[in-house]
Order: sequence, then structure tokens, then C-alpha cells
Amino acid sequence: MEIVCLDLEGVLVPEIWIAFAEKTGIPELKRTTRDEPDYLKLMRYRMDILKEHGLRLSDIQDVIAGIRPLDGAREFLDALREITQVVILSDTFQEFALPLMRQLGYPTILCNSLEISSEGMIEGVRMRCENGKMRAIEAFSSIGYRTFASGDSYNDLAMIRKADGGCLFRAPRNILESEKDLGIVEEYSELLDRIKAFIADA
Repeated sequence: MEIVCLDLEGVLVPEIWIAFAEKTGIPELKRTTRDEPDYLKLMRYRMDILKEHGLRLSDIQDVIAGIRPLDGAREFLDALREITQVVILSDTFQEFALPLMRQLGYPTILCNSLEISSEGMIEGVRMRCENGKMRAIEAFSSIGYRTFASGDSYNDLAMIRKADGGCLFRAPRNILESEKDLGIVEEYSELLDRIKAFIADA
């Protein structure tokens, strides 16, 4: 049996923090896991900026409410779920994810959560576990699944390498240059074809 594990932001939906940066006019918030390999360092950086500007969780959620899936993402996901099991492995937070999952037809997502103050400020993060994406791949493998993984950022590399098959999807140049041995696709049709070939090769 096969299971496909996909990143969320940059693969199925736009980057939440980039959308929030554009809405607030704070360019420093455009920094994502495409730029910073250390996720906890990135989140501390973001939380410092939010605190400096007095921005609350609700401010981010207001922006998320206006985000739509990337063109073709819902159709791709629907087609994929007709042929195999799919799980979204994301370092985003459950406080962010629900409106996006609704638009994608409520696929299964494994993500993290936030620590929120009584004033609605983001004070910390609760990571599901260390290296959660890679460990999910290991767990699926341990119960008999062949795994295929795809993502676009530094925090996706370990899961792609750990999976039985996989590739990058629309990854930026800096990642492509350092990970030349990983395949890359740019369109959902190409990604679907790779997954079909992976399943057929069982």
C-alpha cells in the first residue's frame, strides 16, 4: 500500500506569512522555510516581529480567511485521493489550518499548535515532535506503507529523502542548487504522473 505525503504552503496554498507580510506592510515577515532551514529560529524571529508591532493571532487569521488554494490544487488533490491515501505534513499550526482544509475538501493534516496568551498574542509554539515530517514518514513505513513525499522548502528535505519516492515541487533556486540530486516538478500534472508511476512500480 502507498501513502502520499505533501507539504501545504507553497505546494497547495500560498505562503501564509508572505500574505500576512503583504497585508501588514512588514517585509521582514516574508522570510519563510524556503530561506531559513531552522524552523524554531524562524518562528522566534516571527514572534519577535509580531510582538514589536502588537499583532495578534486574530490578525493572522483574518488574512488566512482570504487565502485561496493555488490554481489547480484542489483538482490535483481530488484526483490524487481517488487513487491513493494522502496526508498533508505541515509545520503550520492548527489555528491557521482549518479554513484552508475546508477549501481543500478536508484532507488529513498533521501539523503543530500555538501557545496563545489571554490577550491573543502568540507566545510560543508546540511542535508535534522534533523532525515531525520525517518521523511521520518513518511511522508510515513502520506500518507497511510505501511512502512518496513532496514539498518545496528546507523543512521538507528530510521527509523527501526518507520516503521511498519523492521530489521537490516548485522549489526556489537556492534549494535546487544545494539539492541537485532530488527531482523537481513545476506542475500538478507532472506531480500526479510521478506519483502514478511510483504506485505502478510497486
